[in-house]
Amino acid sequence: MNFINREIAAGLHEEIALDECKSPSGAPRKWPIRYRSIELVAVCSDIIMIAFASIGAVLLYRLCFGSIAAGLAHAVGSALVVSAMFVSLLRVQNMYRPTELLVLRSQIRSVCRAWLFAFVVLAAVAGLIDVKDEYPRGAGAAFALIGLALLAVQRMLMKRLLTRGLSKRRFAGGNLILISDQPQSNDVGLVPSLNMLGFSVTQQFRLPRSGSNNRKRFSSHVIENARGSNVEEIILEADPSQWSEVRALVAELRVLPTPVSFVPIGALAEILRRPTRDLGSTVSVEVQRGPLTKLERAIKRATDLVGSGVALIVLSPLFAVAAIAIKLDSPGPVLFRQQRCGFNGRSFSIYKFRTMSVLEDGPLVIQARPVDSRVTRVGKWLRRTSIDELPQLLNVLDGSMSLVGPRPHAVSQDGQFDKVIRNYAFRRRVKPGLTGWAQVHGCRGPTPTAASIERRVDYDLWYIDNWSVRLDLAILIQTPIEVVRARNAY
Repeated sequence: MNFINREIAAGLHEEIALDECKSPSGAPRKWPIRYRSIELVAVCSDIIMIAFASIGAVLLYRLCFGSIAAGLAHAVGSALVVSAMFVSLLRVQNMYRPTELLVLRSQIRSVCRAWLFAFVVLAAVAGLIDVKDEYPRGAGAAFALIGLALLAVQRMLMKRLLTRGLSKRRFAGGNLILISDQPQSNDVGLVPSLNMLGFSVTQQFRLPRSGSNNRKRFSSHVIENARGSNVEEIILEADPSQWSEVRALVAELRVLPTPVSFVPIGALAEILRRPTRDLGSTVSVEVQRGPLTKLERAIKRATDLVGSGVALIVLSPLFAVAAIAIKLDSPGPVLFRQQRCGFNGRSFSIYKFRTMSVLEDGPLVIQARPVDSRVTRVGKWLRRTSIDELPQLLNVLDGSMSLVGPRPHAVSQDGQFDKVIRNYAFRRRVKPGLTGWAQVHGCRGPTPTAASIERRVDYDLWYIDNWSVRLDLAILIQTPIEVVRARNAY
C-alpha cells in the first residue's frame, strides 16, 4: 500500500469540538471507510456533484424560462465531459491525496483552475457541434456557477470530515504487526500515526541489530505470531543503513501471505516525500521545485501578452503626448535603453521614456536623487507619475519582463546588491516585472542603503513563494493607487 507519512498530524490545525460517539466497548465508533479509500471517495463525490449541478442547471432553466429546449441528455453528456477533464486535471496534480485535501486554500485554487479549463474546452466542443438549440447558453452558465459553488462547499465539508476523522480516530483499519529499530512506545513514533489512520498495532517487535546471529530465530518468532492471526499487514520501520538486514528479514517473511511495507527513518524518508519522475530507466527525485509550474508559467505568460497588448493600444495617445513633450523639452532620444539583470541572471535592454539629460549605461550607473540636476523638467513629471516606466510594456510583450515581478536593477547595481544582500540572487528565479509586491508597499525610487534594498528583497521573495493569479491581479489593481500616493517617487 502507499503508506501515509507520519507528519500528516501537522496538517490538523483545527480541532473540532464534537461529542464523542463511542461503541459499547468504550472505543470510538469507527466509520465504514478506510483511510486509503479517501481518494476514491473524493473522486466519486466530485463526479456526483458535477452531474447534480448539470442536471440541476437544466431543470432550473426550464423552471425560470418555461423552455423545454434544454435537454437532460445533453446535461448528462456535458457532465461526463466536464467530469473527465476536471478529475483528470486534479489527479495529475495529486490534489485528491488526503494530505492535500486538508489544505483548503490550495484546494479552492486548484478547483477554480481546473473548472475554468474544463468549461473552456466544453464551450469549444459545444461551438463545434452547435448544440445551442438543445443546450442553451443560459443553462451552461448556470451549470458553471452552480457546479463551482457546490465543489467549493464540498471541499470545505471534506476538510472538516477528514480533520474530524483523523483527530477522533474514526477511520476503519486492519490489524498490523510493527517491526522497528526505534524505541517502542504507544505515545511516540509511528504508533500514534497508525492509530490515527484507523490501524491497530496488535504486536510490536524490536528489529535485531545488523550482523546479529539471532535473525533466524527472530523471523521465526514473527512468522509464528502472524500465522493464523487476523493481521493484514506488517510494517517494518528502520534506518536505511540497516537495509541489508531488512532485505534478509523480508526474504524470510515471504512464507507469509501478508504484505510488508518499509518505512525509512532519517534522510531517506525526506527524499521519498519529494516528487519523482522517470528519466528512461532511471528514477530522479526533485530536490528543488521551480517557483512556477509549466501550467502556471503558461497562465502568467498569457496574462502578460493580453495585458501588455491591451495596455499599449489604450495608452497609445498618452505615449504620443509624452514623446512630443520630451522632444520639445530637451535634445535627445524619446526612449532610453539600459541593460538590466533579468530572469536567471540574463541581461536585457529595458525601455523607458528619457527623463534625464544623460544616458548612463555601463559599469557605473548613479541612481537618481531627490534633487538631481540631470532630471529634465518633463522628466520630473514623468518620474513622479511613473509614466516613464510604461514603455516597459514592450519588454513584457517580447517576454524579457512580466507585468508583475521583482523590479529589475541596472547590471552594475545588481552585482553590488548581490554581494551585500543575503538571498538577493533568489529574485532572478522569475522574470522581473513592471510592478511588484514591493512597489505596492511603497518601495519605489532609489535604494541608498542596504536596509532599503533588503526590504525590497524580502517583499520580492515573499511574492515568488506565494505567487497566484489572484495576487498578480491584486498588485495590478493596487499599483495605480500607489502611483497616486506618490510615496518615494522622484
